[in-house]
Amino acid sequence: MKLLFFAGSLRTDSCNKKFVREALRLAQAKGGHEAEYLDLKDYPMPPYDGDIEAATGVPEPARRLGKRIASTDGLVVSTPEYNGSIPGILKNVIDWLSREKPVSLEGKPLLLLGASPGALGAVRSLWHTRIPFEVLGVHVFPGMMGLPRAYDAFDAGGRLKEEKTVQQLQKLLDQFLEHQRG
Repeated sequence: MKLLFFAGSLRTDSCNKKFVREALRLAQAKGGHEAEYLDLKDYPMPPYDGDIEAATGVPEPARRLGKRIASTDGLVVSTPEYNGSIPGILKNVIDWLSREKPVSLEGKPLLLLGASPGALGAVRSLWHTRIPFEVLGVHVFPGMMGLPRAYDAFDAGGRLKEEKTVQQLQKLLDQFLEHQRG
């Protein structure tokens, strides 16, 4: 199984990039599959606009990202929570990816994670983020994990400080991978 890990954030020091990289580290340590990280910063896209699409087609970065996703067997995405919902950058990526046919996301299994500095751990964003993915035929895993107080959750090296949190993330990853093996 080939898995692709990314965060729905562009910020260099994003707690969601740290969270999804921790998931990647755990998946790689477990073995038995390929696991890669990508940064959405490497795929700059304009805001979705039907006029742009009509004039020039789907932007090249969206096509590249779609090909990368199409070549994988599953996704692990960590999303921030902006104003109680899905971040604009992630929604924009989903919107552009939906324009290429066949849709690269369709049929892909997805594990959703979320991290936020608040006490709710991006839980509202997790529920909102499921919707556009499910509309596109993504198989969103029922289990999700929110990381509250994320600014304090990582050490200077970007590793989760609390062993209990690491164990919770490992258990969720194991369940996701086992579900995919069916």
